Amino acid sequence: MIKIFQIMGPPGSGKGTQAKMLQKKFNLEYIGSGDLLRSRAKIKDFTGRKIGQEIGQGKRASTPVIFKIWMDKLESFKKKPKLRGFVLDGSPRTVFEAKMLDLALEWYAWKKERKVIFVRISPQESISRLTKRKICAKCGKIFPYVKGAAKINKCDKCGGPLMKRSDDELHDIKERLRWFKTDVLPTIDYYRKKKELIKINGEQPIEKVFQDILNGIKK
Repeated sequence: MIKIFQIMGPPGSGKGTQAKMLQKKFNLEYIGSGDLLRSRAKIKDFTGRKIGQEIGQGKRASTPVIFKIWMDKLESFKKKPKLRGFVLDGSPRTVFEAKMLDLALEWYAWKKERKVIFVRISPQESISRLTKRKICAKCGKIFPYVKGAAKINKCDKCGGPLMKRSDDELHDIKERLRWFKTDVLPTIDYYRKKKELIKINGEQPIEKVFQDILNGIKK
């Protein structure tokens, strides 16, 4: 049986870090909507150009666009003869997308094999983390805030310079938190009502959060 993990949480919850840790531990494939959109934007057709424009303006890609990208990725996974599973990082974003994803997993006969993980942190913690974190300008690796982070100015992966993300300004963070409350929280509640949700306290050290996730998926 393959493993499917959906990692959800508010901005700054560390869901991306935890998704990568799960990917590495279980040797899984990875679906990060942000990465997929940035890659699609490099194709200079109408959709690629529009995705680039919307990303540049801090907007969200339309559901039909992101779902087409998801389906292409899932189809590529289905072709792998030794697929161990995959991690879906930060999606779906709405209840409608959650229901569409359910249908997609049913199509590929995968639905019963997934775990939905909600990494919880407070809005205050989100703001604190996002205003302090950095990102590599070259490869895009995110560096969450840890003690001594102010002294780190180069990426340990590619050597690129570290910078603050353009959407990690306070105004943008508050807008993302508003969107999380109005759109994503109902999506999380959708999974809770289906009794598919694993809740994790994200206001702990990264290693402790990961251990709690491992404990949760074993139950």
